[in-house]
Formats: sequence, structure tokens, C-alpha cells
Amino acid sequence: MTDLRSRLEQAIRSVPDFPKPGILFRDITPVMEDPGLSLAVVDGFLKALEGEHVDAIAGIESRGFLFGMPLALRMGVPFITVRKKGKLPYRTVAYKYELEYGSAEIEMHVDVVRPGMRVLVHDDLLATGGTAAATAELIRQQGGELAGFSFLIELTALGGAERLEPFHAGIHRLISF
Repeated sequence: MTDLRSRLEQAIRSVPDFPKPGILFRDITPVMEDPGLSLAVVDGFLKALEGEHVDAIAGIESRGFLFGMPLALRMGVPFITVRKKGKLPYRTVAYKYELEYGSAEIEMHVDVVRPGMRVLVHDDLLATGGTAAATAELIRQQGGELAGFSFLIELTALGGAERLEPFHAGIHRLISF
């Protein structure tokens, strides 16, 4: 895992003042441009989740799809898409939540989480934890249980892990900044 961490540190690009002044954006596109590193990321998640009971992976739009879907394929479990309101074509369930700058609403199809199903919430980045927490609530609304959370990157200074603590589920990250 140490080798993977150092490879990620070298590959993830820091872009100052994007998307607005004062923000240091962590760009993962160089990771995706390296097939070997991308495979190592999926393997890193598999190793981190070893021994966990996961029935499905819920990937958060849209960067949570990038490694969430290959991870689900490797684990042999369904992949659930969690999207912004109005983006899914079938009947949905929604969860509205507050952000530091307003509110947002996410949805999933009404028939993807069954009672008792253990679902892993996956995204590329853990910042404040708002969207991951909202996804966890959406899973619980459907009778699902949280198998945990997984992220490629955690931005520790923004407190996302603390926001997810009330869910009593493991938080797996491959690298922290």
C-alpha cells in the first residue's frame, strides 16, 4: 500500500485556484491516464476491503463511477448509480441535504437497494462528507445497511471523516492530503 500511496502522490496533480481562488484542486486525471496505476487503485481498494461483506457498491456521480464500477466488477457485486436529481430515467427515491453553500438532492432507482443489503458508498474524494452522508441516508431509507465508505482521496482538513462517524461504518481511503 505504501508503494501505491507514493505512486498516487506523484500522479495526482495539485491545481491552485480551481475552480475558484483559494481552492487547491486535486486532479486525478493523471491516475486515469495510467492503466497500470488505475488497476493498482482497484487492487488497493480490494485489499482495503478484504474481509468486508459487501453486497453492492453505490458510486456517487460522476467521479465515483470511475473506480466504483471496476471495483464492483472485481468484487462480483452490483453497481448502483447515485446521481443528481432528474438524471435517472426510472422511478427514483431522493434525499435532499444541506451544503455549506446551499442545498442539493441526490437520487437512486427505487428498486436497487433491498432490505438488509450491505452497500459500500464510493466516491473519488472525501471533503466535507455531505454527499457521502446523504448517499448513506438514501441507502438506509431503502432498508439497506452500510458496508462502509471508500474514497481515492481524503482531504483531512475539511472534516469529512468526522461527519461520517455517526454511520458507524469503516472509512477506507487510499491517500490523504
